[in-house]
Amino acid sequence: MFSTLLTVLLLIAVAVLVFLAYVAMKPSDFRIERTAEIKAAPEAIFPLINDYRNFNRWNPFGFGDTKAVINYSGANSGDGAAYDWNSTGRAGAGNMRITTSTPPSRIAMKLEITRPFAAKNDVEFKLIPTGKATSVTWAMSGQRNFSHKVMGTLFNMDKMVGGEFAKGLATLKAMAEQPAA
Repeated sequence: MFSTLLTVLLLIAVAVLVFLAYVAMKPSDFRIERTAEIKAAPEAIFPLINDYRNFNRWNPFGFGDTKAVINYSGANSGDGAAYDWNSTGRAGAGNMRITTSTPPSRIAMKLEITRPFAAKNDVEFKLIPTGKATSVTWAMSGQRNFSHKVMGTLFNMDKMVGGEFAKGLATLKAMAEQPAA
C-alpha cells in the first residue's frame, strides 16, 4: 500500500515538473489582434477611438463592468489622453494612455493592469482605407511572465481577449455605420 501511494505521488510530481518545464519553454512575447471592415471613412472612425470618452462607449472592457469607476485625465483626445479604472467586479484596476495619435490612421496606447493580474502591454489601432470601407485592426502585445504563461497554457487567452476585441469592433462598427442624425 505504501509503495503504491509513493508511486502515485512520484508520478504526480513528475507530471507537475513536466508541465512546469513545458510552460517555462513557451515564448514570452504575445500578440492578440482582431480586424473588422467598417463601412465608414477613417476620419469618421478615428474620433471614436482617439477620445477615451467615445472609446469606452464601445470598448467591452470599459462598459462591460457596471462596478467600474472611470476617471479621465490629460488631454481630451490624442497624445496624452488617459484614463484609469477601479472596480470590485471583473475589470479590476489599471490605466491606459494614448502615446501616439496619427490621424486618421494609427493610435498607440500603453495599458497597465494592476489588478487582478499585473501586466503592462502595448495596444494599437490601425485604420486602413479599403475602397468605401475601413479595415480597423485592434492589437495588443507584450511580455508574459511565468504566471501569465501558466494562465495562457490553461486558458486560451487569444480566444478570450480576442473575443472581447471582436465584440468591441462589432459595436464600433455599428456606431460608425449609423447614419448621421
